[in-house]
Amino acid sequence: MDIAIMLEGQNGLNWPRFQRIARAVEELGFAGLFRSDHFTNASPPDIDSLELWVSLTWLASHTQRIAFGSLVSPVSFRDPVFTARMAKDVDDLSGGRLVLGVGAGWQEREHTNFGYDLLDVKGRMARFEEGLEVITRLLRSDAPVSFSGDFYRLHEAILLPRPARPGGPPLLIGGNGERRTLPLAARYADEWNGVFVPAARYAELNGKLSALVAQAGRDPAQVRRSLMTNILFGRDDAEVSAKLAGRSASDLRARGIVVGTPDAVQDQLAAIAAAGAQRVMLQWLDLDDLGGLAALAEAVLR
Repeated sequence: MDIAIMLEGQNGLNWPRFQRIARAVEELGFAGLFRSDHFTNASPPDIDSLELWVSLTWLASHTQRIAFGSLVSPVSFRDPVFTARMAKDVDDLSGGRLVLGVGAGWQEREHTNFGYDLLDVKGRMARFEEGLEVITRLLRSDAPVSFSGDFYRLHEAILLPRPARPGGPPLLIGGNGERRTLPLAARYADEWNGVFVPAARYAELNGKLSALVAQAGRDPAQVRRSLMTNILFGRDDAEVSAKLAGRSASDLRARGIVVGTPDAVQDQLAAIAAAGAQRVMLQWLDLDDLGGLAALAEAVLR
């Protein structure tokens, strides 16, 4: 299982921090670096928030090895035509290392603050499905495409130059919803990303996705499986206890969060891999703790 790092781009991220972390992730041997796409956190105060696609463009030209991408870029404030266009160009610039994660949008505060219409859940998911149609048609068709929906329209549209990778960068859809998200992933995704679930629940969702992929007439092996979750890692029990700050490690693990010293973290990652995950993105919230990041790499990558 590939082990990557995930950053919350709205949680104090700025250029110095991002550049330091990106270089560390590449040099330490992690498989990838992924980040969210938000203007703000869900609640105040407002802090530094580095724009997603500008930062991914920097990654494409300033790293050599790691996979990278969006977890995830919402269609609620990013037009899917521009998302597809930017993604193919950033992927080409990187030599084919981008993973294009897209989503419906969910965070009310940023939409209110910046004047975007989030819609109710039904409308949001309908718009998301249309966005997926637009993105996949533009990336995967070498002929001009047309589409007429309630939210988006194309008329003999084609993106040139065509992506260097046939079909463009792999499309990732994240979420655990069995009624809406998994069926969309089964139809459109090259990678499904579970979010904050323990290994046993991940295995259940993974099995349900495989059945849906087969029902959609696709080979389940064509859809990569990944998981994004938080990690509370300490080099010893005292460091873990300090990071827990009174919270229960067992309660956090029950919510899918990876918690503990090197041996405990290795055991939890092994369970995630056994549940079917081919990649895990570990959410690293302390953007200045490069020493801890190096210790984590030593614990799980060596």
